[in-house]
Amino acid sequence: MAVESLEDKINQAGGALRMLRSAHAGAHPFPIPPQFTTWQDEQKSWHETAVVFEMRHMTDVYFEGPDVRRLLSDVAVNSFAAFGPMKAKQLVVANDAGQYVGDAILFGLGEEKVTLVGGPAAANWVCFQAERGGYDVAITRDENALVTKGERLVFRYQVQGPRALDIVTAAHGAPLPRIKFFNIGAFDIAGTPVHALNHTMVGIPGQETTGLEIFGPVESGPRVLEALLAAGEQYGLRQGGAIAYSTTALESGWLGLVVPGIYAGGATKAYREWLPAKGFEAGVSLGGSFASDDIDDYVPTPYDLGYANIVKFDHDFIGADALRRIKAEPHRRKVWLRWNREDVTRLLGDTLYAPEQARPRYLEIPYAVYATYQYDAIMYAGRVVGISNRTGYTVNVGAWSSLCMIDEELAVDGTEVTVVWGDPQGARLRPAVESPHALREIRAVVSTRPLV
Repeated sequence: MAVESLEDKINQAGGALRMLRSAHAGAHPFPIPPQFTTWQDEQKSWHETAVVFEMRHMTDVYFEGPDVRRLLSDVAVNSFAAFGPMKAKQLVVANDAGQYVGDAILFGLGEEKVTLVGGPAAANWVCFQAERGGYDVAITRDENALVTKGERLVFRYQVQGPRALDIVTAAHGAPLPRIKFFNIGAFDIAGTPVHALNHTMVGIPGQETTGLEIFGPVESGPRVLEALLAAGEQYGLRQGGAIAYSTTALESGWLGLVVPGIYAGGATKAYREWLPAKGFEAGVSLGGSFASDDIDDYVPTPYDLGYANIVKFDHDFIGADALRRIKAEPHRRKVWLRWNREDVTRLLGDTLYAPEQARPRYLEIPYAVYATYQYDAIMYAGRVVGISNRTGYTVNVGAWSSLCMIDEELAVDGTEVTVVWGDPQGARLRPAVESPHALREIRAVVSTRPLV
């Protein structure tokens, strides 16, 4: 049969879980050089001086028209009571059952114009709802460089770290306008008008303002980057590559690459039929030791992801009734795990030297995620109590760590759990996963706060 939609591809694969488990995609790629110096040096810079990342992997989708605010209010769990031009927020969308669908950063560019920036999952959902609901909204897509082969409408640079504002001020050549956290300011760099969002993606403790996301017309990007690098030389600015960038979430705690609630059920069938067979949602993969025959066991709610403070019931939105009910029920909580040093050292050695049948799944340094959606089982007292998601090493933490969702009663500092490392299903279905390999149990300790 002709495979034209995500729904067609799921049916052809024999179900959503088999489609995701057998997909060849690895960790989400970043279309920038792997390293400019070393990944260790680049990690250290966002903690001690500053780093600049080029954000070509982001998808920008613009919504403009008189119904923009109504559309956003109808589809997002967020409150829009205080939202407007030159403001931003982390927009979160859910399905009718209250399951997470996606999140992205929403930029208020005007009274009737916004853009969603991030992975395409949230923006795709909003586009679908806009078309289906007949909202008076025009949509313009600026796809990421992986899709467009480098052609973009806008450049984006993240300047992050304790010297970030000093560097941007020097590049501007005068004091910067005061930009409150998660607000947008306007100024110029090297004669080019730019906008900047005040936010952090590395989460340095004790500092609310750690950097700016600077954006403007793509043709001005090289000139702006040159000015930033020149201004940053005296402050120890480093240019960050893909290896270091992949580890930033280990410190900031963004747990965004999880299975969305779109792959099964009648309520989202029309959406699956709308999504293309070669789009983002159809090309992602699922890996890790956690195994269930029910895809709903992989899908979190916004509460599981740490978004309880974002869900606001001051408006009606898709999933509101379900989230009101779920709020009072037990759920999981986002925490950090610090992996046991001896167990990690033994695992690394055994990937090289153990006999083949006892050899574990390779732990790639510094970022060991090998699927779009990484789901490793967390065990406590012989039962599965959560999933470990992003996993890797940063020099700032000085240890192997991961982000996870864990049963709420165990989300207590110092709780000792076990992470199961390996992927027996992937070994059968994906050529990129070693076959055979042995599962390994790695001890880990829960932290409810960032490890840096």
